[in-house]
Amino acid sequence: MSQSKKQTGGCLCGAVRYEVEGRLRDVIHCHCSMCQRFHGASGAYTKTDQSSINISRKRGLKWVASSLKARRGFCCECGSGLFWEPVDQPDMDPGMEPGMWIVAGTLDQPTGLATIGHIFVSQKADFVEITCGAPQFTEDFHDEIEGDE
Repeated sequence: MSQSKKQTGGCLCGAVRYEVEGRLRDVIHCHCSMCQRFHGASGAYTKTDQSSINISRKRGLKWVASSLKARRGFCCECGSGLFWEPVDQPDMDPGMEPGMWIVAGTLDQPTGLATIGHIFVSQKADFVEITCGAPQFTEDFHDEIEGDE
């Protein structure tokens, strides 16, 4: 995880703003088919504990159940994708531990974050080429990425 500091972010139009007081995990790029449809290619996500995030402006925040296991938060005014979180289930997958996944591009700069991996590369769009040298995983990483805490 990156250093602990106060980090702010929000959507394109400002109808949603948030603050993170705590650690942010470095960025994992998800290439699953749902992220492709939600983001246009892949989703670049950081992560924090739910208790570390405060959504200070919620006017535009809406949630959609994107699967039986997760929901995604977005701004209904400008369309910006913002969050991803697992739905609390007793039989939750190991890779679906509680927390708030934050679309890294919605953080105010500078973030101090780095890319630490790519997941679901078996589903990546054919026009995407991964060249950064970070670890790649065919499906989920199940806590195998260094720095994912």
